[in-house]
Amino acid sequence: MPNFQTHHQPFNYFADLAPGTANRAQHLLDGGTNGSEFIKAIDAGTLPQVAFYKPQGNLNEHAGYTDVASGDQHIADLISHLQKSPQWKNMVVVVVTYDENGGFWDHVAPPKGDRWGPGSRIPALIISPYAKKGFVDHTQYDTTSILRFITKRFNLPELPGLKARNDALVANGGKAMGDLTSSLDFSQ
Repeated sequence: MPNFQTHHQPFNYFADLAPGTANRAQHLLDGGTNGSEFIKAIDAGTLPQVAFYKPQGNLNEHAGYTDVASGDQHIADLISHLQKSPQWKNMVVVVVTYDENGGFWDHVAPPKGDRWGPGSRIPALIISPYAKKGFVDHTQYDTTSILRFITKRFNLPELPGLKARNDALVANGGKAMGDLTSSLDFSQ
């Protein structure tokens, strides 16, 4: 696969998803070159309740070895497929986010939290039939807000790492991170 980067695959580092395990075979699926396998699942309406997709290296817009235009076109194509999917009307949220905004600096210092972050601000797009229309959400989020949303949606216990991050933010005079619900309208 072009520019496959093991270190960019976070689920690769969980013991229950190690090579050869049943969980890996069931849950850690290859999106295919240019996302072709992921797109097949979208078009067939067979996405699971929660799916994460990470574009391969030549499409991930990372500064230094790929270009933004190819990545933007790839994401636009994926979103188009999602919006035409038989599952679209029931999709709660599609989140498009970036790890460090193409490596560019941010002019605003991040809030003080724990020793790892949160880091610099990054753009995120929430695309869904439930997304508030014409709305820019100013709630403070970080990439773990996606996990906060999932745990809230499925009524799961708060993850210890998320609690520690929120506690650190509050202890430093800040606010806990949001869970994306401020940008959604479920009354439709």
